[in-house]
Amino acid sequence: MAKHKNEEEELFVDVEEVYGKTETFIEENKKPIISVIVGIVVVIAGYFAYANFVAAPNEQQAKEMMFMAEQYFAQDSLNKAIYGDGVNLGFLEIQDRFGSTKAGNLASYYLGISFLRSGQFEAAIDALEDFSSDDVLISSIALGAQGDAYMELGDKSKAASFYSKAAKENANEFTSPIYFMKAGMAYEAAGEYKDALEAFKAIKKDYSATAEGSEVEKYIARVETFIN
Repeated sequence: MAKHKNEEEELFVDVEEVYGKTETFIEENKKPIISVIVGIVVVIAGYFAYANFVAAPNEQQAKEMMFMAEQYFAQDSLNKAIYGDGVNLGFLEIQDRFGSTKAGNLASYYLGISFLRSGQFEAAIDALEDFSSDDVLISSIALGAQGDAYMELGDKSKAASFYSKAAKENANEFTSPIYFMKAGMAYEAAGEYKDALEAFKAIKKDYSATAEGSEVEKYIARVETFIN
């Protein structure tokens, strides 16, 4: 009993000692601690202020400005889609001003495709490199479009690499067989026959029921003649 009482007294003393040391530490470091707390509050407040008073309005403004540029894109008025019409902004300026928003990110995609379709291949690559998406089809098309741009610039190996990425990145029955076919043909044109054969065989193995799958055998046979 006495031993138990002594243990309780020791524990009480220990707790008192810890509390006393903590109180002393806080008293001695009051200014730095307060500064840290204030700093954390300022950061949190800044984040919410940015989200509500900067990011949200910017997102809405970017969406509104995208409307006319998208209309011009749909009409194949690519110059106005890219550079604007003097009143409404084009994708280039929307991307520059609102690149951190979702709409600004989408503007990078439209801009890249617009540049590609108007024959500005290096600009298309630069714009599409700034674009990212979780959407299976759009992300594949963006990678494939970079492949198209490199193909137009004569860099067949780089084009094939992007086609292959487009086929594999988010594998699906709509875009993957198309880009495996493009990859195979680009690798073949570059003289990289083993890589070409691998791309064609991927179609045969995984996408035989598609349009590309129905004609891939002849591509396989042709490439195999260069390897054997």
